[in-house]
Amino acid sequence: MSYSAGSASVFRYCPKCGAAALRFVEGKRFHCEACGFEFYLNTAAAVAALIVDAQGRLLITVRGKEPRKGAWGLPGGFADPGESVEQALTREVREEVGLQVTAMRYLGSYPNTYEYMGVRYATLDLGFVCDVRDISKAAARESDIEQVLFVHLHEVDLNRFAFDSLARLVECYRLGDERRASE
Repeated sequence: MSYSAGSASVFRYCPKCGAAALRFVEGKRFHCEACGFEFYLNTAAAVAALIVDAQGRLLITVRGKEPRKGAWGLPGGFADPGESVEQALTREVREEVGLQVTAMRYLGSYPNTYEYMGVRYATLDLGFVCDVRDISKAAARESDIEQVLFVHLHEVDLNRFAFDSLARLVECYRLGDERRASE
């Protein structure tokens, strides 16, 4: 993943000395020609919850804001500084759809690119299969979420997801679920 296309043109001023001498060097590193400061854009941790009700329907969110407004998503978001991915997942599910996570099982992770306001962020999207308290109370709680849908796993259209990483997590879960059903 290279940031040269987007981020290099956005970041010009050194956060240490303020000089307009911050230059993109390679991969993810910026260097200030005035004071020698180096700045790295590292991969951000993001979480996604796969929540399935008793009828085998996946809880899907419809994005209420850019990027990819109107496309499908899963409850989740970025881990905050000082927060574990488990804490982030619990917080994001509560904030976005108003549900309390009672148990979670790690499913897998996929890299993603999240472009926002001209900056391309590298993320690592970690998926968890979650049990929640009273799934019937799921509702859009933030402006980031326009709507909450319940779609049967076999009817989920992976092409409707805003990010390929989320579609891959759902596909991974669905394949595992299909294997369990055939055993």
